[in-house]
Amino acid sequence: MATRSRTPANDGDSNAAAGLLPAGLRDVLPPRAEWEAQASERLIASFTAQGYARVKPPLIEFEETLLAGSGQDLAGQMFRVMDPVSQRMMGLRTDITLQVARIAASRMKDAVRPLRLAYAGQVLRVRGTQLRPERQFAQVGVELIGADALAADVEVAVLAAEAVASLGVAGLSLDITQPLLAPAIIAAHGLDPKQAKAARRALDRKDAAELKAAGGAAAPTLLKLLALAGPAKTALEGLKKLKLPDAAAKIVGDLDKLVAEVSAAAPDLLVTLDPGEFRGFEYHTGIAFTLFARNVRGELGRGGRYVTPAGETATGFTLYLDSVMRALPPQAAPAMVYLPFGTPRSTAVKLRKDGHATWAALDQESTDMKKAAKAAGCSHWWDGKTVQPL
Repeated sequence: MATRSRTPANDGDSNAAAGLLPAGLRDVLPPRAEWEAQASERLIASFTAQGYARVKPPLIEFEETLLAGSGQDLAGQMFRVMDPVSQRMMGLRTDITLQVARIAASRMKDAVRPLRLAYAGQVLRVRGTQLRPERQFAQVGVELIGADALAADVEVAVLAAEAVASLGVAGLSLDITQPLLAPAIIAAHGLDPKQAKAARRALDRKDAAELKAAGGAAAPTLLKLLALAGPAKTALEGLKKLKLPDAAAKIVGDLDKLVAEVSAAAPDLLVTLDPGEFRGFEYHTGIAFTLFARNVRGELGRGGRYVTPAGETATGFTLYLDSVMRALPPQAAPAMVYLPFGTPRSTAVKLRKDGHATWAALDQESTDMKKAAKAAGCSHWWDGKTVQPL
């Protein structure tokens, strides 16, 4: 049954365009705000059903705790304010992962490992990106702390994909990379620091010509990494044929096991591999993942293995709710039943129990109930006996 929204479809972008809000910030109006809240709770429900307990860190905390360890990578993205109580600098969080790691190392340091934690909340950054111009957006994710087995990577990657699929997102693909593979090859070929930096820059840009010129003895192997990006099984077949140093060969062996286990656990998930990719995964210490959806611009989320500031091995995955919402199929606004002035409250209660939302007139309205219901943005009206569609 067709329904309509009671409010304009504008989600707040015009406010930013008109200068009412800073660039990258926006109001989210009904019904989108409700849809986002429901999607967030459904994702959390998927995580808690798999044993992940929810935590809720504060939006703002002392700067030094947010910048601990790999938090330095986002130092330039942090809004800072002076705490008038303690006279110490505070920061608005740019990412929730490190807050969860802080909780694990302090408030939950005595909890049994592995520690499974889930979270949902807003983050704020100084600048947006080309793919995500929003400076404030919601993150929903999980952290598996205190486990260094390959099974932890498999669990987190599959959980993220299954949770997003449960919302109705189709055409999911998981892109796997290993940020330590290229450095292991570079180190084994003895490139000096300047050469190594140039080779990494060329890989970052995926510039084959620059890589050939700057990669020295490692160039032939590194060029093959660029060429092997694609379906995971095909990429792995190519990697196994390369003459790799021992450290790199072990990394490829772990990738092979991961792909096999992920594919067995989620056979409908398209798994790809980019063996030369490390951009954006600088602080990761093992296998990393990015989740995409067919026909949707940008990533839905990313994660992988890292070491917490307390020295614990962890694997996590963060979903970006704005991107997830863009990947969802079109949704209809909820049916809203217009109740004329004077309708008994018991009627409204019954209708809501039957699954209807109600919009009650608070003053005497026109006798043309259909016209009044349409003006209120409702999709149905109550004729005194039954619910009637407009």
